[in-house]
Amino acid sequence: MTRRQLPHDTPSRSFRAVAYLPVLAPEMATPRSPSRAPARARPRPVPSLVQLRRPEVRFRFLDALWIQVTGTHCNIACRHCFISCGPKADQIPMMSTGQVEEALEEGRSLGMRQVYFTGGEPFLHPQLPHMVRAALRLAPLTIVTNGLLVDAAAVRMILEESQRTRYSLDLRLSLDGTTQEENDRVRGRGTFEKVLETLRRLGRAGLSPVVAVVEHEGVVRAESRERFRQLVRELGIDRPRVQFLPLFRMGREMRRTHGYHDLGLLASAPLLSEVESRLPCATGRAVTSQGVYTCPMLVEHGSARVGERLAGSLHPIRLNWDTCQTCMLDGMNGGN
Repeated sequence: MTRRQLPHDTPSRSFRAVAYLPVLAPEMATPRSPSRAPARARPRPVPSLVQLRRPEVRFRFLDALWIQVTGTHCNIACRHCFISCGPKADQIPMMSTGQVEEALEEGRSLGMRQVYFTGGEPFLHPQLPHMVRAALRLAPLTIVTNGLLVDAAAVRMILEESQRTRYSLDLRLSLDGTTQEENDRVRGRGTFEKVLETLRRLGRAGLSPVVAVVEHEGVVRAESRERFRQLVRELGIDRPRVQFLPLFRMGREMRRTHGYHDLGLLASAPLLSEVESRLPCATGRAVTSQGVYTCPMLVEHGSARVGERLAGSLHPIRLNWDTCQTCMLDGMNGGN
């Protein structure tokens, strides 16, 4: 289940510790301290960073094609969900098989390197096995799931489709704590034990999913990484893969943390190339039943819709959304 290494892959890096201005190119003038101003010089007014035009990100190539197969329809309603998915969430409808196949074919023609099925919860889609097979004819596939519906039948499907294809089939399974208290506080009562049972089931089948952990209160990657690896090993997965993801303060999460407060990072200067290249909007697009969006984090924002079809969406975009600063600081590209 390990994704095939691709020629363009680079080691994952985090920009969390980088100060605000160093993610910007040298063109960004740093305001002078009044104590260093030349004698008798009148200080020049410095415009507010928030009022300047946001940085532009050029599109490089189509690495990741994100397909929102179930829209916002999900079997649980996580408190930190950045798209406000849930059992009654219908703001983004489920995609038809035809829409998914059309997106895959267009992605192939544009050179996509890998595909992600997401939602909502992809295992709610009645035609998921058919769509999995269609994707695996063209590229490596990752299914992003909460793991609650990965039953014995789903595991058999994963094994069968993995044997049919020359590409890798991965699962990215969410677990937001090493204890019931940590996890269930954000994902809902009873989810911790159900996810652990899914991991045991996958381990018995010889599968090793990526365990995705969102950093929320009580879970910090520096302190928690080994705890998660040890837990996954104890569940029967010999080579655990744990991926920590930043908390996006949007969607349902805004009710808890009230969005973004410091917008100074999104200034107008060009980004450093090493930061720009790691942003999901530089090498990916998200397709939904309602069109194409800059990235999977912004599919609820009409202003992030960049076209009806993929071919017309591969152009530079400006980081006009507050949540973009999370990607900038974390070097977030969304990949496994």
